[in-house]
Amino acid sequence: MILSRPLHLILMLLLAIAVAGCSSTGGRKKGGGYYKDDGPDANPPSNLDQVPDAVPRIEPYASGANRPYVVFGQRYVPDTSGQPYKQRGTASWYGKKFHGNSTSIGESYDMYAMTAAHTTLPIPSYARVTSLVNGKTIVVRVNDRGPFHSDRIMDLSYVAAYKLGIIGPGSGQVIVESIPQAEIRRLASQGAPAAPEPASATGSLPVLAPVAAVPVALTAEDRK
Repeated sequence: MILSRPLHLILMLLLAIAVAGCSSTGGRKKGGGYYKDDGPDANPPSNLDQVPDAVPRIEPYASGANRPYVVFGQRYVPDTSGQPYKQRGTASWYGKKFHGNSTSIGESYDMYAMTAAHTTLPIPSYARVTSLVNGKTIVVRVNDRGPFHSDRIMDLSYVAAYKLGIIGPGSGQVIVESIPQAEIRRLASQGAPAAPEPASATGSLPVLAPVAAVPVALTAEDRK
């Protein structure tokens, strides 16, 4: 079919707009973030590799953030029993779009702190996260709720995702393991070396040195 020149120009213009749109919203592969319009800061710090893991310590649970709740018609019941938790699934990350926003316990989200969001782990609490792709392990402080998507089990801060190696793809297969308060107390009773108490922390036990600097040994079953 032969198109008139005006119609031909209109179609070419629409095609150009579509192509430009695809290139500017190249999803998580281009921008890096899992969420639309999210991504790293324009000038991220140069020392992200040196950001230490979260240091587990005893903290009182936030009462309001550990009650059952409903999001998108799905009911979630946070588990404050102290029982060990281990789950395999997909972790994603959130960055500058949420930087400075309030978390579920009223803290400001800091994309450069070793934190994470989880739907049912008690908050605040601590967890080991191990990549099933490269075997790297990090320790994060869980201080937020989410992700509310059936295909993901945890949202990591930008720097946590960076250290785990999932910034580029936007998500990755991981194993999440809780660090219960009983384990933190056990390490304290064994005389684990203590780190300086954060200036903002009050009413807590001495801060312990990171308990998961050694990568978790992955079994053949974990790697399937």
